[in-house]
Amino acid sequence: MRVALFSGNYNYVREGANQALNRLVADLENRGYTFRIYSPVTDTPAFEPAGTLVGVPSIPLPRRREFQLALGINRKLRGDIRAFRPDLIHVATPDILGTRAQTLAKQLGVPAVASLHTRFETYLSHYRMDWARPLVEAHLKRFYRRSDLVLVPNHALLAEMRVLRSGHGVEIWSRGVDRHLFNPARRSAPWRATHGWGDDDIVILWFGRIVAEKGIDRFIEVVQLLRRSGRVVRALVVGDGPARNRFVNLPDTSFAGQLDGEALATAVASADIMLCPSLTEAFGNVVLEGMASGLAVVSADAPSARALIDAGQSGLLCADLGEDYASAIAGLIDNPEDRQRLGQRARAAAAAFSWEEASLSVERAYADVLNRREARP
Repeated sequence: MRVALFSGNYNYVREGANQALNRLVADLENRGYTFRIYSPVTDTPAFEPAGTLVGVPSIPLPRRREFQLALGINRKLRGDIRAFRPDLIHVATPDILGTRAQTLAKQLGVPAVASLHTRFETYLSHYRMDWARPLVEAHLKRFYRRSDLVLVPNHALLAEMRVLRSGHGVEIWSRGVDRHLFNPARRSAPWRATHGWGDDDIVILWFGRIVAEKGIDRFIEVVQLLRRSGRVVRALVVGDGPARNRFVNLPDTSFAGQLDGEALATAVASADIMLCPSLTEAFGNVVLEGMASGLAVVSADAPSARALIDAGQSGLLCADLGEDYASAIAGLIDNPEDRQRLGQRARAAAAAFSWEEASLSVERAYADVLNRREARP
């Protein structure tokens, strides 16, 4: 099968969505598929892409200039896509490029599959753009209705999308985690010592891109509340992003930066508690990686987190209030046995998420949508 994949960010900035897309492409190409990916590119890609990547015209996105806004499909790209002769078009971003790709799929007579990776409508309040939410939601509804099939990462979004699409054409594409890489055994006392921490120090982990919509201000607030309550806690930031300067309000913070592979896994496993106050996740890859690393995870009580965490058993879910997060973490600090038990159960729960099974679910969905298309009169 030949698949043309369209993405607003395939490999120029590292994030959970494009990590999942690259893993899917690599897995299915190993099973005989051929992917041709159309996405903006830059001179400083974050990693090597899986599949064949074709750059598309783009400009920096206003207010978030680390991202590129694809401008659509010009005549040259249209010719490239037609020459590729895709059996199916997969659209990962509801942007200009994605909507043009949906239209092209109809012209070519091939199915258009959309995958939902990001709750864009939830980002607006973090940038004082609530006025635009009705417009964005209207566009997203139209975008997902135009697709022959929509892939969503969890059951909460499955139910929501089935309402939008009158109950049909929606399947789950979950995610996986490498439990050999993300492993409690990678916890390193020497690594902690390089940051000035002893075995008894409590390290609170921020893991992911440092951006407003991920709850960075809430994270800072919670650590400050814990310190004011008399708990001696350290903050570890794994990741990077445009909101890094906000940590000026949080002294005694260690920055590991953007890491990969074993260096990333060591940093995550060497923390004690992971705090994830984001309400904007579609899946929450970093939560799953923290769980696989044996951390006690304290997360916002959002649908994405509820799909991963059995509250009170494999993690803690909190209302989005600084006092609630601080109280939950204080309890784990004061009761190390509970913290250890939570981390052990989190590690076990992460075993239910396999990259192989996630990719196979997409392969089955591709086959189903093609079979339905061929069965039409």
